[in-house]
Amino acid sequence: MSIPTDVVTPPPQSSSPPKNPFHPALPVTNIKNHILIVLEMENVQFGTWVELFKIHARSHKVLHHIIPPAPGKEKKTPETDDEQGLWATLDATALQWIYSTISGDLLATIIEPESTAMEAWNRLTNIFQDNENARAVTLEQEFSSVRMEDFPTASAYCQ
Repeated sequence: MSIPTDVVTPPPQSSSPPKNPFHPALPVTNIKNHILIVLEMENVQFGTWVELFKIHARSHKVLHHIIPPAPGKEKKTPETDDEQGLWATLDATALQWIYSTISGDLLATIIEPESTAMEAWNRLTNIFQDNENARAVTLEQEFSSVRMEDFPTASAYCQ
């Protein structure tokens, strides 16, 4: 008794893995559940906000949408319509995350039509890092006027 070869022969395998349209950034519906602070001009927590945002972007594989990769580590340019569409969707997602985690006054300052996430990121960075020297002088003046008796506890004073 012979077995037909089409039953024994496995189907031909593609050399590339099947395309999966799922991307880990797409199911994030509320970024505020992941980045718990809102970046504001008055209550500057830029360094903390940046670190939290970068960690989130890295874990969801969209860091390259806000920070260019190191030379030689660049991703290939999207070639197909599907790849370009996914890139545009991921960029819009990262941009939406930025806009959702900053105050209204910062949003009004940086928002521009047809902006990319990297352009918005750079505008925010310029706002907070272009005035580093002036900010350092202001903070030093504020710090020199801080007195422990102005705080209810030693912990509050240290903060």
